[in-house]
Amino acid sequence: MSTGAVIVHEDAEVLAEAVASRLINRLADAQAQRGEASIVLTGGRIAAKVYRYVLESPIRSVVDWSKVDFWWGDERFLPSGDPERNETQARAAFLDRILLDPERVHPMAAADEVGTPEEAAARYAAELEAAAGGAGVPAFDVLLLGIGEDGHVASLFPGNPALEAAGAAVGVHDSPKPPPERVSLTLEAINTAAAVWIIASGEGKAAAVDEALSKGELPAGRVKAAGHTRWLVDKDAAANLKHLEF
Repeated sequence: MSTGAVIVHEDAEVLAEAVASRLINRLADAQAQRGEASIVLTGGRIAAKVYRYVLESPIRSVVDWSKVDFWWGDERFLPSGDPERNETQARAAFLDRILLDPERVHPMAAADEVGTPEEAAARYAAELEAAAGGAGVPAFDVLLLGIGEDGHVASLFPGNPALEAAGAAVGVHDSPKPPPERVSLTLEAINTAAAVWIIASGEGKAAAVDEALSKGELPAGRVKAAGHTRWLVDKDAAANLKHLEF
């Protein structure tokens, strides 16, 4: 069922399959208008399920994947190929299994490529600006986000200075979740997207989803896309949303 910006699905599998179909259609529509499309990927278990359903979808071929730009919302500052990097996980689950243009895949710099998260953030900001023709960041067709039990999105954690950073990307230190050093798009950059979809699954996310939507103070609650923001959740994650009937 759907109420405004919140769309509730029966369970995690139904949610992931629905997001996959929605994603394919979103990218196909963008390509129909401009000949290309852009997406910002996220990490986590539910995202991995989404990518699996994209691969298995009978409508996958309506998207020309060689004309999709792939970006990341955040990254763990670890060496290239580390299994904990979002890039590594996305490549294994999805990117290495489709026909894409390697020049359109834009990972954040790894710890064996630059010395600090700040250097990685500066490099990513420059790449984003170049892709946007000097306009700061591209107007991403869709930006995917998970949400943590503490209400964080990307690597923007409650109370962390990175949450208030300006510009396109920021180095993150002292993350409450390991590893402590990360790189993230800023809230400012996230909110320039044409569409942001926050995906939440499981009862462990219910309190954060409720607080983000009701109070708007958590990082997730401060996400306001330039176009539209959608909360795509399963029943467990929506359990505390008492104003919804499902």
